[in-house]
Formats: sequence, C-alpha cells, structure tokens
Amino acid sequence: MTTTTIAPALLDDEMLGRFDERAPVYDRENRFFHEDFDELRASGYLAANIPAELGGAGLPLSEVARLQRRLAYVAPATAVAVNMHLYFVGTAVDMGRLGDPAGRWLIEQAADGKIFAAGHGEVGNDIPVLLSTSTADRVDGGWEITGHKIFGSLTPVWDYLGVHAMDASDPEHPQVVHGFLDRHAKQYHLEDTWDTLGMRATASQDTILDRAFIPDEQVIRVCPAGFAGAGPLQLSLFAWALLGFAAVYSGIAWRAFDDIVKVVRQRHSIALTRSMAYHPGVQHEVAEMRIALEAMDAHLERIVDDWSAGEITPDFVLRIVAAKYAVVTQAWNVVDRCFDLTGGAGIFKRSRFEQLFRDCRLGRIHPGNSLLTHELVGKLSLGIDPDEQPRWG
Repeated sequence: MTTTTIAPALLDDEMLGRFDERAPVYDRENRFFHEDFDELRASGYLAANIPAELGGAGLPLSEVARLQRRLAYVAPATAVAVNMHLYFVGTAVDMGRLGDPAGRWLIEQAADGKIFAAGHGEVGNDIPVLLSTSTADRVDGGWEITGHKIFGSLTPVWDYLGVHAMDASDPEHPQVVHGFLDRHAKQYHLEDTWDTLGMRATASQDTILDRAFIPDEQVIRVCPAGFAGAGPLQLSLFAWALLGFAAVYSGIAWRAFDDIVKVVRQRHSIALTRSMAYHPGVQHEVAEMRIALEAMDAHLERIVDDWSAGEITPDFVLRIVAAKYAVVTQAWNVVDRCFDLTGGAGIFKRSRFEQLFRDCRLGRIHPGNSLLTHELVGKLSLGIDPDEQPRWG
C-alpha cells in the first residue's frame, strides 16, 4: 500500500500495530473501539484538520485521506467511524475557504475537544443531506427536530450529532435545516440496533428525536431543499465525507491484497511442485487486483489533490460521487478476488479475510449508493437539473 510520512506523531507504527490486534476483537465482540478512540484523541489525530492556529495539525483533505487509508488498513471500523468526525470538521474548515464562515463555531468546538457525529441517515431518503424525512419546526431561539436517524457512528462518544431536517411550513418553498444536537439536549433517545454484517465496532446506533431543541447558534445553515440549496456546506460535506469513505475502502482493499500475496506464496497443492504463487491462474488474479488498485489510487489521489489545491471545477459534485463509487466498487472486487484465493481457510472467523470480506460489503451502502451515483452522474453529464420533477416515476 502507498504510505505517507505526513504527521507521523498522529498515527505511528506502534499505534497501528495495537489497532491491528484489537480490530478483530472489536468485531467479534461487537463493541465500540474505545481504546483506539482514546489513543487517536491523545495523539491529536482527531484534530488533524483543525487549523494550526487553533491547535490542530491543519491538514487538508489530501493528507487526511492518506492517513485514513493507513488507519483503515489495520482497523476499518475505527477508520470509517472517525471519518464522521473528520468530515464535519473538514467541511467547516473548507466552507470558510469557499467564502462561507458559518462553520467557525464547529471548528472552535472541535478545537476544544468536542466530537461530532453524523445524523444524516434516514429510512426512505435516498438523497441524504439535500432532502429529509425528519421535520424542523421553528420556535423561539431555535428549532425543534423530530425524526428517526440511522447509522449514527460514534454513538458512545459524540458530543454533537449533526442532523438535518425539513421545514415545510411553506409547502411551496421547503427548506432544510442543518444543525447540531447537543448530547445533553432533551427529547431524544438512542436505540441499540447495531448488530450488523460488517463495520461492527462503529456502534452506529439509531437516534430518535421527538421535538429535540437545537438553538440558533448551533444551526449552520437553513437553505432550500434539493440541489437548489446546495452551496459551500453541501459541496464541502460531499468532498470530505464521500472521499473519506473512499479512502477507507481503499485501505481495506490494499490490506486484503497484501495479505493474499503472502498467503499464495505459502500455499501448496499435492498436484504442484512449487507454491500456488506459480499457478498461472493465481498470477492472473493477482495481476487483475494490482491493476485495479493502481487505478483506484490514481483516481482518489487526483481528486483529493485537486480539492485541496482549490482546483474545484463546476462539475466537482459529479467528480466526487463518481470517485467514491469507482473506488468502493473496485475495492469490493479486489476483496472478492482475494477471498477466492484464500481457499477454505478464508471462511473461518479466525481468518482476517473473513472480517475484511464483511467490512468491505458496506462501502456501497455509504452515500451515494449506486442508484444515486448513476442518476447524478448521468443527469449532470446531460445537463439535466437533478431537482427536475418527477424524477422518473
């Protein structure tokens, strides 16, 4: 796997070794990665993208993505959960870079050690962030939010849950309210639902809000629903969240590949005189995987570097969703090929391949999924307004 020497104190080899040992235990016991979290917080990793003047490392998306790939290589669930915090902080920082200072409150809270998590997942909403099944009602001093949020990674440790909800008080002009729920707020509760195929250590529990209050100072944006309301907040969030997910699944694919190369060198068959590494079919599969990994890395590196350099073209939303989809799909295919080459040993729980196989399944669940990706890339390429109604049915 491609490595980085950026900010080694944030994520050194000794830390990675400990994370590597703990990852299968967290997965098997379906428990949150508390020990990893404490180490990452102590090292300053959770402040990686906070500006240096506020005590962080001030790293751009390109460098954070490279660190996330290293972390995911040993601890996929730890990396994907931490991405939720990092993407909110990065979003707030880059909103400012794009001329919108509304995220300053968030950056200052993160610099003070507060942890942010994502409350964007909703059943029945295939366009997260831009639309919502939750409701927002205006009250004195803020908003009351009602809804059912799913996939709440970092549930045991978040201080603020980033949520969005629909204000439909004017049916002709619905708005989406983006705010942050304080953990000490009332009128919400957590439901322990996370017993899943993969990424088990994320503890991504459900959050049920029943007129939970968010004060105005914790509301980062109120904007028109759909793509019509998209601006620096949505663009930055897409970049940090989706490309962060891509980095995680790239790390998983590289770990599976590196491990399988070791395995086939050691595997033997009674029908062969040398190891399975000399089998032409194995060589073909290894070549196909390495070609996919090289393409995956090139795609991801190009877009995170362009974003960090400020080379943000009008079609950058298209490029973000396309890159995320391409990387996680390639990662899925690489891990599948690795699983084929493990032989029967790969199906046992004691095998790390079994965990990597399951964790990698979740890459295509993260936004945007295949249907939304193809819709957006197709419509934007054809010059069709994504908000045009009816969508198709």
